[in-house]
Amino acid sequence: MVSLRHSHSAPIITILFTLLPFFSTARIHQSNYPHTDIKNEEFIKTSCGVTLYPKLCYDSLSPYANSVSTAAQLADAALDVSLRAARSASETVAKLSRERGGLGAREARAVVDCVENMEDSVDELERCAGEMKDLGGQRMEEKMGNVMTWVSAALTDEGTCMDGFQESGKIVKGRIRKCIVHVAQLTSNALALIKNLSSSFP
Repeated sequence: MVSLRHSHSAPIITILFTLLPFFSTARIHQSNYPHTDIKNEEFIKTSCGVTLYPKLCYDSLSPYANSVSTAAQLADAALDVSLRAARSASETVAKLSRERGGLGAREARAVVDCVENMEDSVDELERCAGEMKDLGGQRMEEKMGNVMTWVSAALTDEGTCMDGFQESGKIVKGRIRKCIVHVAQLTSNALALIKNLSSSFP
């Protein structure tokens, strides 16, 4: 009876020892990714300290933690977030422009102007995104200057859009403000991170 038990347990023990390295390796690989994400999240949180809206900065960029570990990657991600938000806001304002029945003449004009401002903002951020994809080479300083100029212009366009609604009714102003202010804050954060990146170059 004793020898029978040993004869059955021996193969099981052999299998367990054979699989042990696999389980150990699997644990190592599983733990590496969360560790990397946590490290990158801390990097994002620290970097966002240079912005005017650090909480928004972290909340909007932390989803990029698995692919952001350098200042250049972070600035590029911030620009991408701002661009996507600007496109969405531009579509919202354009839709309001098409449905402007019941608006006063001044409000209608402000909506039309805002559509133009947001289209300009999107165009400028798209130009920045293209320039950020190719920062290498001898024209580094010139490229960074272009990016900062265009992001600043986009931020100005977003502010101009809001200025046009200073004397508008609360409903229209509220609808516009809800999306434009958010975009402007994201753009401001992107500009701060790009300036921080630029200052790191010799």
